[in-house]
Amino acid sequence: MSPQSSRPDQILVVDDSPDNVFLIKTILEEENYIVSTAENGPSALAKIENSPFDLVLLDLMMPGMDGYEVTKNIRKNSELKFMPILLITAHDSPNVAQGLDLGADDFIRKPVTVDELLARVRSLLRLKHSIDERDEIARQREDFVSRLTHDLRTPLVAAERMMGLCLQGALGELSPEMKEVLSTMARSNSNLLAMVNTLLEVYRFEAGRKTLTFQPVDLHQLLDEVGKELTPLAEDKKLKINLELGKQSVRVMGDRLELHRLFTNLVGNAIKFTDIGFVSIRLQSKANLENITVQVEDTGKGISPEEQATLFERFRPGSHKYSGSGLGLYLSRRIAEAHQGEISIASEVDKGSIFSVKIPVKQ
Repeated sequence: MSPQSSRPDQILVVDDSPDNVFLIKTILEEENYIVSTAENGPSALAKIENSPFDLVLLDLMMPGMDGYEVTKNIRKNSELKFMPILLITAHDSPNVAQGLDLGADDFIRKPVTVDELLARVRSLLRLKHSIDERDEIARQREDFVSRLTHDLRTPLVAAERMMGLCLQGALGELSPEMKEVLSTMARSNSNLLAMVNTLLEVYRFEAGRKTLTFQPVDLHQLLDEVGKELTPLAEDKKLKINLELGKQSVRVMGDRLELHRLFTNLVGNAIKFTDIGFVSIRLQSKANLENITVQVEDTGKGISPEEQATLFERFRPGSHKYSGSGLGLYLSRRIAEAHQGEISIASEVDKGSIFSVKIPVKQ
């Protein structure tokens, strides 16, 4: 019985032999399991599709669709929650290694004994309950973080607006000292708000709640826009932004807002981690190519091979003094993947880095 509820565990027995089904069903029902049966593979898959089970006992050798094929079909269905599969096989049957490689979790040989059958069933149900509990804890954690992040955003936005009004003199003239203090507070609040927004976007992707709107996007125009928006940041550090976009319009199918977020993050990082030199935004496109590549190059400190290996994982900040939460590049990767694309890096320490985003022209 599941530790998370009072309902008995539900088990599906799949076997083309009525005698075998009757025997196993009788043994399991004596232990208060709810048992359903199927006489062939297609029937079993249909029942699983309609109502997933806590455990599947599956005869390996059946006419038509055998246990190998049933196992393969169950495991390739990403919509199904995890269900342990116990293969049932005759003593003289071929090796069951293929079934285990396809995703089955254990096997038992005929004729089955009551003690061995029940022991293996209990073992696999413990595995099922453990995984379900882990997934539920992960889901609750993600919901909590998502709710907390959303709730944090509201007061941060309000604080940003209030400090902006104060700095504009809407509430009275400020002394130079007060302006400096408020400016520092506003920058800190802005950084925190950006972090909260990034975290919220990450959890929307991970929870499957992110909806992208795909439409034709002019990458030339988008990258020019990103470059101009971030030029003041570069000028503050006496850096030059080079736009190498060509003259022709280049269009891809994508979500313009998310692509803008992706390239703003990459260019913003390049500026942040570069003290001397330049940042280049390069659009590489050739006729009849299936993919478009956007490169963001900098002359910053570079990234070691060890850091590159985990750079796009979440909560993996670099060792640089300006490194943030480790979420920005992870979110960038998720956006690229949502567009059926990919992001990569080439970097040398003390020479700079090149981030490349490859996006298919058609989705």
